[in-house]
Amino acid sequence: MSGKFFLDTNIFVYAFDAAAPAKAKKAARLVRNAVDTGTGIVSYQVVQEFFNVAFRRFAQPMTGPEAEQYLITVFRPLLAIQSSPALYVESLRIAGKYRWTWYDSIVVASALEGHCDTLYSEDFQHGREIEGLRIENPFL
Repeated sequence: MSGKFFLDTNIFVYAFDAAAPAKAKKAARLVRNAVDTGTGIVSYQVVQEFFNVAFRRFAQPMTGPEAEQYLITVFRPLLAIQSSPALYVESLRIAGKYRWTWYDSIVVASALEGHCDTLYSEDFQHGREIEGLRIENPFL
């Protein structure tokens, strides 16, 4: 067991959600733990998806300087998985095998490529194991 874990985009989004304070607190704790321990990772996709939401859907959209600060202090230490042909091939295999959407398949493939034990996400079935990767919904 590597002890590493992957954080899906929704964890970062909830960390800023004032309308759901319990989720925001849990999400912020997970993000802080990921950065502080060095055991959490994300993919390029998660960074892109988060900033898309932060600029367009937040009640108070993130500014460019705020986004740059978040990128440097939070995402830079966590960013471990880049897009690659091998990642896409694995994502296609996962999408076909489990009949998942493309983006969900990339998240799972990224967590597997990062040798993670756990994927934290609200978007998958809690408690499910996929090829040695345990999925946990931290908000249950």
